[in-house]
Amino acid sequence: MPSHLFADRSAQPPEPGSVDALISQTRRLRGDVDAVRRDTVVDDGDTQGRWQRALCDLAVHHLDDLGRHLGQLKEGLPPAPEPVEPPQAATPGANPGPGPEDRRTRVGTAEWNLLTDEVSWSDELYQIFGRSPDAGALPLDELGSTLFSEDQPLLTAWVTACLVDGRPIDGEFRVVRADGRVRTLHMRGEPVLDPDGCTASMWAVFQDISELRRSQRAVRDSRDSLRLRREIAQTEHRLALELQEAVLPPWRGSPRPPHGTATALDVAAHYLPSTTRDLIGGDWYDSLELPGGRSMLTVGNLTGHGVTATSGMAMMLGALRGMAMAGIEPGPLMGWLNQLLESTAQPALGSAVCCSYDPARRVLSWAQAGHPAPLLFRGGTGRSLRPPEGVLLGATSGAVYGQAEQRVEPGDVLVLHTDGLTARGFDFSRADGTERLLALAPRFSAARSAQDCVRLVTEEFGEGEREDDACLLVARVGG
Repeated sequence: MPSHLFADRSAQPPEPGSVDALISQTRRLRGDVDAVRRDTVVDDGDTQGRWQRALCDLAVHHLDDLGRHLGQLKEGLPPAPEPVEPPQAATPGANPGPGPEDRRTRVGTAEWNLLTDEVSWSDELYQIFGRSPDAGALPLDELGSTLFSEDQPLLTAWVTACLVDGRPIDGEFRVVRADGRVRTLHMRGEPVLDPDGCTASMWAVFQDISELRRSQRAVRDSRDSLRLRREIAQTEHRLALELQEAVLPPWRGSPRPPHGTATALDVAAHYLPSTTRDLIGGDWYDSLELPGGRSMLTVGNLTGHGVTATSGMAMMLGALRGMAMAGIEPGPLMGWLNQLLESTAQPALGSAVCCSYDPARRVLSWAQAGHPAPLLFRGGTGRSLRPPEGVLLGATSGAVYGQAEQRVEPGDVLVLHTDGLTARGFDFSRADGTERLLALAPRFSAARSAQDCVRLVTEEFGEGEREDDACLLVARVGG
């Protein structure tokens, strides 16, 4: 019903054509948003998708409300409501979704006459409160009995301020209907004054905004969940990066490892991050001077990404360093690494190559576990060494790993890398990564240091798409 307080204010009714145009636009927009909502595929772990779907639901609810209001504006007075069946009893405290009648009657009006104690409710308001018209409208002092206990003081304060001070009411609260449903209502009310300026009655409009608030909560919860997941991912990325930097050798940018001699290998290494994902894997590289003048070279990686993968990498690299310092040869060393990976609390698979270089004999002893073989470059040509027997670490209990030997000459270049460097992914138009590495042989011959060789490789592989991160280690045999 219209407000008596503002009944003297003139208003021009909208043109029917303009309202029809707005209704048509609203329907078209609602259909477009609904199509986007249907096309939004949401998986169980897709927080971003759930957030987008919740936003679409909220937009649809707003457009539905707008369409109903425009329809009422076009029709003028609402038609007489159709009789509805009494609702079935629901479990107290439950909050099922609205039925068809709820969607049609989200707005109702009421007026409380303070002089005659008469109460007038619209039929829509009875439906909103789930109250039978036979039971009669609730007096103003009993309206609070339907509210949540924590919302009752709010309504009391609003009504008092309205009746005593003439302040309008604009707020929302939760009610428990007779059928047990919990609904959220928005109330707008104002005092109706008599000719002497005293409050004669109070007029109010109630809108059921339960679906709107539910959609807003879904948007807020999904947004908060998405933000939390992003913060966790950023924290894990930072921890993984710090752990990786703490474990990998500090000489990766220098031309040779510490305490190098004239007969030692010239070693350089480089880590190449993934170009498509902001994730850190369990890739490693290392070079270690062993007792007796020998040198150890290794690269490898564990499955997975993040803190779990980098912590596993730190464990494997620490064990590898300790066994190499103890004089364990590459073949048996791989066997012990396989047993270590089997006994970890978080099972994973790994691949690795481990080399032991004896400068006195100029012999490279090496073993591999499901890993790309080292590449040997000599005199402007390159080839892949024939790998000894070796399966992935953690794949088979009690696996035996073979060991091979390769004699090297001064000026030879050895390239060790993880599989992320040469993986082609879906780009079949480019040459295989190993062939691209071997094609660098003439340029390796002209290079003056291992660091120059690393720079050549990173120039070749650093710009293209790389699904996974990778490690590269280059060793140049001294004269």
